[in-house]
Amino acid sequence: MKCGITNISLDNNRKPEYFYSGFFIMNKVDYIIVGDGYAALFFAHQLIRNNKSFVLFSEGRKSASQVSAGIINPVVLKKFTTFWKAQEHIDFLKSSLKEIENYTGENYLIDAPIHRIFHDENEQKLWLKKSGNKELVNFLDENFDRLSGVKNDFLSGKVNQSARLDVSGFFNGLFGFLENNGHLIKEKFIYQQLDTENLVYKDLHFKNILFCEGIRVTENPFFADIPVNPNKGHHIKVKLFQKIPEDITIKKKHFLFPVNEELYFYGGTYDREQLHDQIDDSAVEQLKKGLSEFYLSDFEIADINVGFRPTVKDRRPIIGRHPEHQNLYVFNGLGARGILNGCYFSKSLYDFIEQGISLPSEISLDRFK
Repeated sequence: MKCGITNISLDNNRKPEYFYSGFFIMNKVDYIIVGDGYAALFFAHQLIRNNKSFVLFSEGRKSASQVSAGIINPVVLKKFTTFWKAQEHIDFLKSSLKEIENYTGENYLIDAPIHRIFHDENEQKLWLKKSGNKELVNFLDENFDRLSGVKNDFLSGKVNQSARLDVSGFFNGLFGFLENNGHLIKEKFIYQQLDTENLVYKDLHFKNILFCEGIRVTENPFFADIPVNPNKGHHIKVKLFQKIPEDITIKKKHFLFPVNEELYFYGGTYDREQLHDQIDDSAVEQLKKGLSEFYLSDFEIADINVGFRPTVKDRRPIIGRHPEHQNLYVFNGLGARGILNGCYFSKSLYDFIEQGISLPSEISLDRFK
């Protein structure tokens, strides 16, 4: 069976062009990717743009990435601080989404900046003070806004360069593209059928295999011991009975924004203790209370979602090569910044594998030796 794209035009000023003159053979690929979240799809993008043959194994279950809010945010909004390489993350994501648009035909970036509602005058003053800092001057807007439809007695601050990803569109578009071009295998990956010595999985020969399984890495016999911790998050979808601005993302305790003409997303919570799969009533009550603090009209909960973020104690991803099996790699621990971490560090991993460029020590699997 033959399939695959051998060359893709990534010129942002041209329509997508696909050339099928050098198809790869299905039973021999450069890469196998196991996973279906941001890490897996952004690494798949690196392979597409570099004309590498690959298949991606997905069970079709919704990952934490697929039920995430899609917030693109360079600022930690509790303390009004930023994080490591924030500007580089933002810039690289925007350029990568332009490249992805060239072959999916869709723009998944939603220009809906975050407006952080201030709790009191002290937060206003702290914001203004921090906005003059070198690392925050491009992110914290000095001009405050009064938002309509919500309680914001102390106004709100705009986070410049913040946005949202159209999460549903992104995953539907990327998975559709992968399936249409022979890259997607809709089945569970069986570790016991992986021959690490001969680099064969079932009848599929590969050069490298990358595991991007999120919290399910605990079931992986090759990387089960990496220090990834589950962080349970709830969000609700609500019907609001009074209009609020639809071209922004409102943040107080949690994020509020429209997902379609009828429903709004509000969330998400963080819980490292209650790690069962069921909905926690206490988390739902927390969300209802948080929304009621600034949205004073009636609302109706239409849906409740739960996901488990893969987090790391030092808040950095875990990326690297297996210490014994040199063709096995892991890309995990993206945490609450899955979009930015997944996109930016996908290239770091690709360059590490293909060009031997060392991974930054801050994200390397080797830091846990």
